Amino acid sequence: MSQTPATPVPTPAPRRRVSARIGAIAESATLAVDAKAKALKAAGRPVIGFGAGEPDFPTPDYIVEAAIAAASVPANHRYTPAAGLPVLREAIAAKTLRDSGYEISPQQVLVTNGGKQAVYQSFATIVDPGDEVLLPAPYWTTYPEAIRLAGGVPVEVFAGADQGYLVTVEQLEAARTERTKALLFCSPSNPTGAVYSPEQTAEIGRWALEHGIWVITDEIYEHLVYDEAVFTPMVRAVPELADTTIVLNGVAKTYAMTGWRVGWMISPLDVTKAATNLQSHLSSNVANVSQRAAVAALTGDLSAVDLMRTAFDRRRRTMVEMLSAIDGVHCPTPQGAFYAYPSVEGLLGRTIRGVTPTTSAELAAVILDEVEVAVVPGEAFGPSGYLRLSYALGDDDLVEGVTRLQTLLGEAR
Repeated sequence: MSQTPATPVPTPAPRRRVSARIGAIAESATLAVDAKAKALKAAGRPVIGFGAGEPDFPTPDYIVEAAIAAASVPANHRYTPAAGLPVLREAIAAKTLRDSGYEISPQQVLVTNGGKQAVYQSFATIVDPGDEVLLPAPYWTTYPEAIRLAGGVPVEVFAGADQGYLVTVEQLEAARTERTKALLFCSPSNPTGAVYSPEQTAEIGRWALEHGIWVITDEIYEHLVYDEAVFTPMVRAVPELADTTIVLNGVAKTYAMTGWRVGWMISPLDVTKAATNLQSHLSSNVANVSQRAAVAALTGDLSAVDLMRTAFDRRRRTMVEMLSAIDGVHCPTPQGAFYAYPSVEGLLGRTIRGVTPTTSAELAAVILDEVEVAVVPGEAFGPSGYLRLSYALGDDDLVEGVTRLQTLLGEAR
């Protein structure tokens, strides 16, 4: 009696070990460059790092003292409201009135674990899958990843060195579609140091208002402007935008508190409530000692900030002068933050010590290998052809690092 052959059992497809959503995220290029520079330093190499956007100053003493005192209070050892300590939310509201010139309710404030969490939660809260977000480029490396994590589509709008890295309303309008949900606005800018004038800010704000587009405005560098540049809060420029604007900020850059991890978002009440619900599951409250330190920072005077800004201004002028002396480098003078963003397109395709880089990523690799200077290539922020250098490091290291660049890049043929 013949037997019917058994039906072969199909082999199941292998399951992903890492989800497609998370696997698609690009590593933070700025943190990667900084980590590599620190690893080389730890190995005894004389590396100078221009990668991280981190002030080299210590956190001011009065802020540290407030944290030490807070650590001994048992209430700070416990859970507190996910949205932040009431005293800190009130301090942020008062600081917004003082520095930005308009009133908000403390209930509009959500305190986050650094500015990055505020960025992520803002997009996660208002963006649905398929929504487009206009992203002026060059942009901070985290923005497009946060947009994609929310299911959104980043739409780059590029302004090069010839425009001072400032996009126009005409460019934004050309990129707008019926799927456009939001605009990311960052002034002073990371990575370029560009600052929109009050008139430019108001023009962009009125355009967004006319078309019902949300504005997510990153204002974390508000106190770091130079020369005749002024910081213009988006909501002060166009008050009618208050119901469709999310303001991102934090203590990291202004008060040299990058490691304390305190940021915030200010938004309409319904958005703040929704984002707070998200945070209640994601991370709950920010560390209470850090929140108490932030209260001290925001309620104190700005004298320590003024001292840091004076130093940044000095370093800014030195860096721009030295970079501009290199043949093939065009360095617009940054008006804010603590970054220079020179165009190096004039060096691409030229041979440097036997290597002919054709992209800024390749050029950055040559610079690190040959003279042990770490810079971030333009590919991390948009198109190739640029480098980002932070001048938030000591004067001597800055001069030594750019001198090495002058020596190496001066050999380009």
